[in-house]
Amino acid sequence: MGSNGSAQEASHERAVPPGAAVRVLRGFYEGLELPLDRDWLVIGRGRGADLVIHEPTISRAHAAVGFREEGFFVQDLGSTNGTYLNGSRRERAELEDGDEIQMGRLLLRVHLPQ
Repeated sequence: MGSNGSAQEASHERAVPPGAAVRVLRGFYEGLELPLDRDWLVIGRGRGADLVIHEPTISRAHAAVGFREEGFFVQDLGSTNGTYLNGSRRERAELEDGDEIQMGRLLLRVHLPQ
């Protein structure tokens, strides 16, 4: 669910395309694949996160993967250790197929449909 009106409005204009997912490459949940089937997916160690990862190097609400008409993006949510896209610390960035997102010790690979 979107946390701001513009993200929710964009999701009504264009539905989240099927087939998008993130896979855990490194961390306790290595091998886990989660579909990106909503316009706002919060990743963190807190109970309020959509994807709860019990990892002390991750903030309670660390980052989110979102979708709007232009495509998927990752956004840091004020985490302590930062969110990295392909090795560079980013506050917000558009995602492409095969991108890697690092949050603490957790490493995710993004799969986006063509």
